[in-house]
Amino acid sequence: MTDAFRILLVSPDLMATSRIAQLAREAGATVETIRSLETPPVGCTGGYRLVLLDLQAFPDDPAVLVTQIRAILTGLPGQDATPPLVAFGPHVHRQRLDDARAAGADDVLSRGELLGGFPALLRRWSGT
Repeated sequence: MTDAFRILLVSPDLMATSRIAQLAREAGATVETIRSLETPPVGCTGGYRLVLLDLQAFPDDPAVLVTQIRAILTGLPGQDATPPLVAFGPHVHRQRLDDARAAGADDVLSRGELLGGFPALLRRWSGT
């Protein structure tokens, strides 16, 4: 995987963002983070190939979150296509994960599945 594989992480959780950024670096990818959906992202340049949504970090309905993120991506410079959106959260919040899938998330994972299977996730969505 090359540095061209860019990930947008939507989460205000510093522990999650730090861990995911480390996993991405180990896999040769880069991560940019949006911590809030209330304001347009500053400094995000587009060109993302994967979006990770932390459902635990936002109390809103997963359908609203997925819609907001898709709208943000559409407005980013350099973002030609809509990248796959993977929602994740605690395994005990299965209904929120299912709601995110029903709202159009391309995949849903428990937090443990995301962190434990990060290299496989990147291979799946990078096509390699």
